[in-house]
Amino acid sequence: MTTAPAADQHHLLEVQELDTRLDQNAHRRRTLPVLERISELAAQLADLDTALVTSRTAAGDLRRELSKAETDVEQVRSRAVRDQARLQAGAGAKDAQALSSEIESLARRQADLEEVELAVMERLEAHTAALAELEKARAALVEQQSASAAEREQAERELDDEAGRLRAERQNAAAGLDAGLVALYERLRGQLGGRGAAALRGRQCDGCRMELNPLDLERIRSAAEDQVVRCEECGRILVR
Repeated sequence: MTTAPAADQHHLLEVQELDTRLDQNAHRRRTLPVLERISELAAQLADLDTALVTSRTAAGDLRRELSKAETDVEQVRSRAVRDQARLQAGAGAKDAQALSSEIESLARRQADLEEVELAVMERLEAHTAALAELEKARAALVEQQSASAAEREQAERELDDEAGRLRAERQNAAAGLDAGLVALYERLRGQLGGRGAAALRGRQCDGCRMELNPLDLERIRSAAEDQVVRCEECGRILVR
């Protein structure tokens, strides 16, 4: 049967209170609201980066398409200029007729190619504007990320400072307590969700909130002052 001075048992409740506050501190650190926001921003940024890669690739394809269209127009225009120069240089009647026919054909071909060039230019312009909006949105997300990271660091610093103070208080509160009592308490804390000791308030265990039956209550109340008793319902150390 475990025994420990009654005063040590009462001091154990102080240790338990500090351990509970440390557990709450750790929980708050793990579940800071800003952490969810950071996660959301990271997911949004990943989606946006994917969209940016797709958009930049499409813009690059359109630029190459525009370059080809411009080259095609320039080739037809150059051919028409050469034909016009030959025609003006005094080609024979047969050659002049062929040159005139080709110049007309080239003019139609140039008009068609210029329509293609214009359509590509319009698509590229629209795509470039959309790409600029995506890049603007990404810059805004990065700024929000930085602000959220700073908020998280500040919150974690404050919680770490609080935890440091609580650990110092806990060390002082546990100093000199009966070693067997502390060992039992630590074992039960690990088994029972962080709470190894609780006060007996009236007929109720402050740990599990259950009322003890009259027989158990009488047994506990009649036990020696230094006897370490435990709740029949939850198994925690019960401090009278």
